[in-house]
Amino acid sequence: MSWLTEYESRFVSAEQAVGAIHSGQRVFLTGNCSVPQLLLAALVERADSLDNVEMIQVLTVGPAPQAAPEMRGHLNINTLFISDNIRPAVQEGRADFTPCLLSEVPLLFRNGPLKLDVALIHVSPPDEHGFCSLGLEAGLTKTPAQTSRIVIAEVNQQMPRTLGDSFIHFSKIDYAVPVDYPLAELPPAEIGETNMRIGQHVADLIEDGSTMQIGIGAIPNAVLHYLSGKRDLGVHTELFSDGVMQLVQKGVITNEKKTLHPGKIVSGFILGSHELYRFVDDNPIIELHPTEYVNDPFIIAQNERMVSVNSAIEVDLTGQVCADSIGPKFYSGVGGQADFVYGAARSKGGKPIIAMPSTATLKDGSRISRIVPLLKHGAGVVTTRNHVHYIATEHGVALLHGKTIRERASALIEIADPEFRGELERQAKELRYL
Repeated sequence: MSWLTEYESRFVSAEQAVGAIHSGQRVFLTGNCSVPQLLLAALVERADSLDNVEMIQVLTVGPAPQAAPEMRGHLNINTLFISDNIRPAVQEGRADFTPCLLSEVPLLFRNGPLKLDVALIHVSPPDEHGFCSLGLEAGLTKTPAQTSRIVIAEVNQQMPRTLGDSFIHFSKIDYAVPVDYPLAELPPAEIGETNMRIGQHVADLIEDGSTMQIGIGAIPNAVLHYLSGKRDLGVHTELFSDGVMQLVQKGVITNEKKTLHPGKIVSGFILGSHELYRFVDDNPIIELHPTEYVNDPFIIAQNERMVSVNSAIEVDLTGQVCADSIGPKFYSGVGGQADFVYGAARSKGGKPIIAMPSTATLKDGSRISRIVPLLKHGAGVVTTRNHVHYIATEHGVALLHGKTIRERASALIEIADPEFRGELERQAKELRYL
């Protein structure tokens, strides 16, 4: 432990640490459930003394004081994924949004236009060799921590030590802020009857021995619920939550049939409960890796029987999938959908699946179909009609890959809500799809 004295010499308060940030700099903020809360609070507190600090972030869980209206001009957000705590700022024009495939986000820092001055990260205490784990968020943090000129880290006694390519040596940390507080949790989404029916349809497509990419939310949770009878499932995913842990404990997820990293759950980050955080702590079956590896379609495709499960806002009758905007209004981001759709499609026996309810309910209580003749004006296409394979709703599954436009329109109308099928058929005929 000869390095311990040097390590402790880097201890500073959060206020002292953010004093290293200056006007005009570009600062990366670690996100998901690993937001360094004390550092963020200290930076917001001194924001009045700063001008045009660009805050680069992806998804963050919890309060976002950096997005308050009075921060504009001091801390300017540039997010690469729109989480709910940032959405009003983006939609009101107070924050910027940079679209990017999740697999390529870290490459913006290493090779591209977003060179970083400072990285604010959140790590576990060092082990006997001086290595800190990046804990719950390695995927989008490892590369910023390697490439930024200055690294400022909260060192949290409660951060789990995750394994894989998820470590940073203390010598790479310029300012260390010792903290001891519980990490943010993401409670499981409530699963309604519609989502359960969707989950059943998707689970029916997943064969024993498959490797899965499955995220968070009501539909993924419903899918996981129906997998209890499966055998030897594996996981290669950008993120996972409590449902994966529960299937490991039941012996359903063994990872033994994986053709890449057999025996291991491979992920980029973790969102969930404190129970999940205890489960992943120093757990040899969990490996976190940088997102440019986890989400690389050509890495994903090396998993045979790869199944990806992603969601959509709307799908048109040709198979175009909008998942990031409501018309021209940005809502979320591409995330890893495009990466995993293509990776699963290239996998031997792979199945890329888009799952969504067939309808949405508007604020006035009326319902609209999510399967539409044409996408809304200005809607973003995340998965193209050329990449789409399976679309699942509570009414069934449509296989579109290799199908004509006529066949696609018919299959999608069959899984639309019955209330809207007649109108969809009428408009499909007007468009000469039928």
